Amino acid sequence: MAEKLPPSPGGGITPLQQMLASGTGAILTSLFVTPLDVVKIRLQAQRTPFSKGNPARGSVGGCSHAVVSSSGKCFLYCNGLMDHLYVCQNGNGCAAWYKAPGHFTGTLDAFVKITRNEGIRSLWSGLPPTLVMAVPATVIYFTTYDQLRDYLHARMGSWNHYIPLLAGALARLGAVTVISPLELIRTKMQSQQLSYRELRVCIQSAVAQDGWLSLWRGWGPTVLRDVPFSALYWFNYELVRTWLCRQAWLDGATFTVSFASGAISGTVAAVLTLPFDVVKTHRQIELGDSEVHPVTASKPSSTWLLMQRIRAESGTRGLFAGFLPRVIKVAPACAIMISTYEFGKSFFQKLNQEQQLRGL
Repeated sequence: MAEKLPPSPGGGITPLQQMLASGTGAILTSLFVTPLDVVKIRLQAQRTPFSKGNPARGSVGGCSHAVVSSSGKCFLYCNGLMDHLYVCQNGNGCAAWYKAPGHFTGTLDAFVKITRNEGIRSLWSGLPPTLVMAVPATVIYFTTYDQLRDYLHARMGSWNHYIPLLAGALARLGAVTVISPLELIRTKMQSQQLSYRELRVCIQSAVAQDGWLSLWRGWGPTVLRDVPFSALYWFNYELVRTWLCRQAWLDGATFTVSFASGAISGTVAAVLTLPFDVVKTHRQIELGDSEVHPVTASKPSSTWLLMQRIRAESGTRGLFAGFLPRVIKVAPACAIMISTYEFGKSFFQKLNQEQQLRGL
């Protein structure tokens, strides 16, 4: 017999209101988490500076993973909402906040010195690409999830624990599919310093040569990480939220309950999908290498072969590299995002109810 959950604040609001709530959550999440990754990348930059000598590879576990070569470097910037691939050639094309000098002994020291020497605004230097790419992707993702969850609930007639799992997987699949070509286009613009006209010619030639599917390069590894993460996240979130509401004798989730549920479910999902995150990082670095060295870049291997290669080179521990950085970033990002989103939905629900009462 299906068990009923406490009523969700998602009911009684329009899709536009859901989009506003998720957009607000995405912006707040970016504001809180971006400084963490700006500091992490600055620490990474001083560990793996540009080299004009022999090619060398350097990496830091988790999202902040870089490749250094004799003529270029690419690295990932992740802010809790999505990843951004930056490609630099001998330091050219890199954001000023990445190239800025500084010697830091640790995370806290970096926070203090960056704030003192460059101003507090420098901690949010990586924010623009997030607002352009991550916020729309998050709006699509959260709104689609709520719509799918409500649709499946209505079709089944009763609540089923597998509804969040299915809705979360399908919503993430849709969001990744929509955003993937945009991410590839942005990577090309950054790596080759293309104008919009040159970019159009570049895309047209790529499509003519390899077909429309070439715009979705890197889609596979992204799906392998993000879809299981999303399914596990929403499944655990609904379970934890229900359990906490029962323990506190609440009819609906409060901001604190949503915050705690998001942190717990995000942590569990991050740990279980970490091997796929490592593979996705390597594939994105391969994509960056192909942009810097389009002729000599090796053909990307399959996800399974790449996992075997990582395991052969670094052991099973290599598939779980970056465990702590990923958890430290994902847990607060998930907590802030979902609690803000649920609060926004509750706000619009009460607003709609008040308007209905006034109309009576």
